[in-house]
Amino acid sequence: MRAEVGDQLQVQGPTVGQPARVGTIVDVRGEDGDPPYVVQFEDGHENLIYPGPDAIIHPRRPLDDEM
Repeated sequence: MRAEVGDQLQVQGPTVGQPARVGTIVDVRGEDGDPPYVVQFEDGHENLIYPGPDAIIHPRRPLDDEM
């Protein structure tokens, strides 16, 4: 798994029926885009995340940089 600052990290809810959490990667601590990542979630909290197999990286779209 590789990511860049600005990418979105989606982590599935731990149990059925719980929504996925989505946050923005604000720091990449591993080498060459590898985890861990510092992720800021929509509620403002930041966590150091080592994503598991249920995590999905959504790359930042080029238009996000232009707005």
